[in-house]
Amino acid sequence: MRLLLALILVLVVVGTAPAKEIEGVRVEPQVTVNAETLKLNGSGTRKKFFVRVYVGSLYSARRLTSGSEAIKDSGDKLIRMDFVYPKVEKEKIVEAFQEGIHNNTPELSDSEEVKKFLSFFTDDFKRGDQVDLYLGGDGTVTAKHNGKVLGTIVSPPLATAVLAIYLGDKPADANLKKGMLGK
Repeated sequence: MRLLLALILVLVVVGTAPAKEIEGVRVEPQVTVNAETLKLNGSGTRKKFFVRVYVGSLYSARRLTSGSEAIKDSGDKLIRMDFVYPKVEKEKIVEAFQEGIHNNTPELSDSEEVKKFLSFFTDDFKRGDQVDLYLGGDGTVTAKHNGKVLGTIVSPPLATAVLAIYLGDKPADANLKKGMLGK
């Protein structure tokens, strides 16, 4: 009986992937979104002029190894940003999203869905804040700030554009892209 209990304990401990820590942020090995478990694909630090802004993580239903594969993948994804910089003003946040969309999907830059997406962000982000961008396989884009839903849009082109900010040909941060792809 003791041997059986010891074996079960070993299997539970071995089968539980520990969270990793980056810049003091605990990065979970998996998250549950809409009753679906998404696994950590990879994570890294977003830097702007040598300043650490946030820890970015990509969660997906299956392992993704390239930006083009991730963009073509029809599964659900979650981009999580855990802010480590003291304060990022909402204007800078909106500007960064606009620039990322313009650089990777310029045909959507002035679209109504992009304008609506950008209108979700009305508050500054501070150290300790968590921002989730859920990208559903059906084109659903939901933004959350510290668990509070900021808004939802169903637009496959917008979901692709948001993902391309991080994993497109002209990502906001090439090192963060590598980290999100587990490299």
